[in-house]
Amino acid sequence: MEMEQMTLFEREDTMPLAARLRPQTLDAFVGQDHLLGKGKVLRRLIESDHISSMIFWGPPGVGKTTLARVIANRTNAAFINFSAVTSGIKEIRTVMQKAEENRRYGEKTILFVDEIHRFNKAQQDAFLPFVEKGSIILIGATTENPSFEINSALLSRCKVFVMQGLGREDLVTLLSRALSDPKGFGRQNVAIPSDMLEMIAEFANGDARTALSTLEMVVLNGELDADKITVTKETLEQCIAKRSLLYDKKGEEHYNLISALHKSMRNSDPDAAVYWLARMLEAGEDPLYVARRVIRFASEDVGLADPRALETAVAAYQACHFLGMPECTVHLTQAVVYLSLAPKSNALYTAYESAKKDALSQLAEPVPLILRNAVTDLMGTWGYGKGYRYAHDAKDRLTNMQCLPTSLAGREYYRPTDQGAEERYRARLEKIKEWKSLHASS
Repeated sequence: MEMEQMTLFEREDTMPLAARLRPQTLDAFVGQDHLLGKGKVLRRLIESDHISSMIFWGPPGVGKTTLARVIANRTNAAFINFSAVTSGIKEIRTVMQKAEENRRYGEKTILFVDEIHRFNKAQQDAFLPFVEKGSIILIGATTENPSFEINSALLSRCKVFVMQGLGREDLVTLLSRALSDPKGFGRQNVAIPSDMLEMIAEFANGDARTALSTLEMVVLNGELDADKITVTKETLEQCIAKRSLLYDKKGEEHYNLISALHKSMRNSDPDAAVYWLARMLEAGEDPLYVARRVIRFASEDVGLADPRALETAVAAYQACHFLGMPECTVHLTQAVVYLSLAPKSNALYTAYESAKKDALSQLAEPVPLILRNAVTDLMGTWGYGKGYRYAHDAKDRLTNMQCLPTSLAGREYYRPTDQGAEERYRARLEKIKEWKSLHASS
C-alpha cells in the first residue's frame, strides 16, 4: 500500500520545495548517521526489511516522516499512513480490522502514526492488542519525549530511536542539492553565495524543512535579470529577520528550559540565567510561572544564606502580576541576577526532606504530652501540658524541654552552612545547643 497517492489535480511543481526534494532512499537521506550510517542497527533492519515496532523521537524537520517514507519504499508489507491529528477511535478500529485480515493471509502491516503524542490514552490503548499479537508493526513519530506522552505499556513494546537536529554541514548539503536538483531549482540559474547558504543553515537551527523553506522564499524573492535569479543579502536578511522559538509550554522543552534557568542560578552564572529567562519569556511563557519557580529557588538554593532573596523573589512576582509582559521582564531579570549572585545554601531544603522522611515513617508518633494544650480539666488530669516551660519567662529565653518525640530525640535536620548570613545562624544554633547541653539535667 502506498503511503500517499497524488491526485489528478496535484502537480509536483506546485508542491513546497521540502516536499519535492524528500528523499526516497537511504542513500539520499541526509543526517542521522548515528542511526543510519553504514553498519548501524536501524539501517540494517530497514535494508533487510525486518523492522519491529519503533518510535522516532526528535525535533521538527529532522527526517522522521521522511524515514517512514523510505521504509515504505523498501518494505514488502502493507504500509498505512495514519495521522494522529485527524483520526479517532473509529478510524483506528477500521485500520486494525484491515491489518488483522492481512495477518490471516500472512501479510505484514506497517502502520505509521505521525504526531503519535497527540493521541490520548484510549486511542493509544486501541493499538496495544494488535501490536502485542503482531497484527501491526507500529512506527510512531513524535516531537515530544515518549516517556511523558506514550503509554508505558505501548512504549515497552517499541524501540525508541532518538533523531537529532541536523548539523550545519548537513543542512548546507541539502541546500546545495536543492539548487542543483531538477526537482528543486536545478532548471533555473540561481546565484547565491555559499556564505548565504551558511546563514540559512545557521538560521534553520537543525531543521531541514525550515532550511529548504527559507531557501525557497529567498529564491522566489530574488532579483530576476534575463535568465538569472540573484539572491541579495538584503533579501536574505529580510527572510530570516526573526526565528520562531521552539517551545511548548506543556512539553519537554518547557521543563528543559526551567531546569536550565534553575541550574544556572544555582551555579552562580547570571549571564546564563538571564539567557534562559529570555528564551522562556520571548517564546511566550507565563511570567508568573517563572516568578513562582524563582520564589521556590530563593528558599531551596539560597535560604538563610541571604534572607532577602525570598523578599526579592516575592517582589518580582508581585511586579509581574501588576505589570505583565513585556514590562515585567526587567523585574524578573533583577530577581534572577540577584539570586545568581547570592550566597548559596540548600540547608532548608535538606532539613525538610530529612524531616519528611522521618515524618512519613513515623506517622503515628504521638505529640509529647508536655507540648499539648490542656483545653479541658480532663486533659489536665491526663498530663496534657504537664512540665511545660514558657521560654519567655526563662532568664536566657531558653529551656531544656524536649520537643521531639522520644524516638527521635537528638535528631538534627537543619544543618546551617557557612555561606553568607547563614554563618551567623550557625553560630547562634551552636550557642543554643551548647546551652542545652550544659542545662540538660536541670
